[in-house]
Amino acid sequence: MSDTFEKVKEVIVDVLKVDDDNITLETRFIEDLKADSMDQFFLIDGFCEKFDIAISDDEARDIQTVNDAVEYIDNKL
Repeated sequence: MSDTFEKVKEVIVDVLKVDDDNITLETRFIEDLKADSMDQFFLIDGFCEKFDIAISDDEARDIQTVNDAVEYIDNKL
């Protein structure tokens, strides 16, 4: 597993208060983790803080799965 994936999982666990055993690259934020719009905002904010990057609103809309987040972050770094 990549370092980015592990750090993304840390943010998800912290924001959504879920068990990290259930988080895979295929995990969907809304359908699988029951994230609402505020949760998604806090997730994006958490990713920005954790990785010291900026994610625009348009880009954030495209981040639907854990893999989307990992790929986006890896491309930004």
